Amino acid sequence: MSYFDMLKHIKREPLGGLYLLYGSESFMVSDVLQKLIGSALTKDEIEFNLSQFDMKETPVELAIEEAYTFPFMGSKRVVILKEAYFFTGMKVTSKVDHDLKKLEAYIQNPAPETVFITVIPSEKLDERKKITKLFKKHGKVMEGRPFEERELLGWLDEKAKELHVSIDQEAKGQLLMLTASNLMMITSELKKMSIYTGEGETITKDVVDELVARSLEQNIFALVDGVVKRNLDSAWQIFDDLLKQKEEPIKILSLLARQFRILYQVKQLSQQGYSQKQMASQLKLHPYAVKLAAGQAKHFDDRHLLDILDQLAETDYKIKTGQLDKVLAVELFLAKQKEPAR
Repeated sequence: MSYFDMLKHIKREPLGGLYLLYGSESFMVSDVLQKLIGSALTKDEIEFNLSQFDMKETPVELAIEEAYTFPFMGSKRVVILKEAYFFTGMKVTSKVDHDLKKLEAYIQNPAPETVFITVIPSEKLDERKKITKLFKKHGKVMEGRPFEERELLGWLDEKAKELHVSIDQEAKGQLLMLTASNLMMITSELKKMSIYTGEGETITKDVVDELVARSLEQNIFALVDGVVKRNLDSAWQIFDDLLKQKEEPIKILSLLARQFRILYQVKQLSQQGYSQKQMASQLKLHPYAVKLAAGQAKHFDDRHLLDILDQLAETDYKIKTGQLDKVLAVELFLAKQKEPAR
């Protein structure tokens, strides 16, 4: 079940039974968890009918006993298993012994008045395990995975709608770039911008630029973009701003090398026929970050990218061997980017 399917289920169907949440996108897992709790219990009921158990510290059988306990002053009880590592292949050092036979029995015969939620701290489940197979058969399982670009843009529209504002296309692209498509950061920044613009208004790129701070990594991306577009004045300004923020030139140089290395890798994988989704998985990047890198990589041929990486390696060597002042070294690298590729 996808994130969107789970949200539809929570809105449209009565809650009950078993829920298992896992995946690399922790925001989705946390968001669905809070929505399940909010849908099952009122604020007054939470104190009496919500129980959470850390599986690294508490035997699972205690959670099961709680799940079979009838709700107090309400119609539902919510029991949450956190850090339920025994659904995965993770090796965890813990002094707690779990009676998984009791968990298997509960999965096959859950208490009808209890919403039993299992949270897995992993990107993958161990599909070979009996408890995993049983949960998939009897419960609802959601994988929190990174959005495809279309899903991400649609989610952005929905979040803006919840805040009674809209966001234009240019603003979306800028927001995704500045937040590195981090869903938690996007949510926080959208709330801030919706308060600034007011209900019924539209968030524009100017609003994003004014209110959303750039991370160091995003400044590096913008610096590379200046090199890509031969807008060296912009690149110089970003480098100067980073120095004023007390960022170390050697760190800036290292991040520049990382970004150009990503451009080269994306270009190579693209030539081999990889899709953006496959490249994202291979490089451990968000699909939207791969799309942006692919756009930048089109401005270079392979030889030019390798030449830039050689320049960065040489610059790093000269700094570390005392041949060049670190600020001057980065400035010379940037100045050299005005020249055509060798």
